[in-house]
Amino acid sequence: MARRSRDDPPGAGYLRAAGRAPLALYDPFVAVAMRERLFRARLARQVLAGWAGDGRRRGVTICDVGCGTGTLSLALAGVRGVAAVIAVDGDPAALARARAKAARSGGWAVEWREGMAQRLPLEDKSCDRVVLSLVLHHLSPADQRAALREAARVLRPGGRVHVADWGRPRDPLMRVAFRLLQLVDGAETTAPLGRGELPAMLDAAGFADQRLHDRLRTAGGLLELRSARRG
Repeated sequence: MARRSRDDPPGAGYLRAAGRAPLALYDPFVAVAMRERLFRARLARQVLAGWAGDGRRRGVTICDVGCGTGTLSLALAGVRGVAAVIAVDGDPAALARARAKAARSGGWAVEWREGMAQRLPLEDKSCDRVVLSLVLHHLSPADQRAALREAARVLRPGGRVHVADWGRPRDPLMRVAFRLLQLVDGAETTAPLGRGELPAMLDAAGFADQRLHDRLRTAGGLLELRSARRG
């Protein structure tokens, strides 16, 4: 079972996205194994869907929780109609890499903040969208539930949370892929998602109008893209 690194933030109930591997390997691994270009493009469209066409005059404010090295945050920041992207991660090394990536790209500004998914450094009702992309399976089961409650707290009424993470495998090949993933990321943190418990967790956090947007077969198992509305 993968374990937390000794230099993780004190009390952090999560496994770093890169685990014990060098952080430099994270981006190429996700790009290949997780079909990153496809799933992040679909996720970005889902995050922004409906915003331009519902009569709102202001731009959308997005919080990217567990932003890692910032790939999705930077992509979202460059989209027309986005007023602000606040990118949060508990790993200072990942944030440093994200800031360097932003500087090299010369692209749109992102506000990078160090913080945990279960204790977001944001005010109540300060965001229109919250994104948790490949985040929940790095948290303990209790912190998964806490992270969803935090997403509800920082969302404005009617805002949506978007989650891209593992779902229950639906065929033998995806079950094998998911079992192999659990050897790396740990059975405790991945098991609730692999049992298909995310919809119940969203309900318990006070979300409604759940939608399953996509299921993608990957080298790690079945990746599901879901969203739900804050009441």
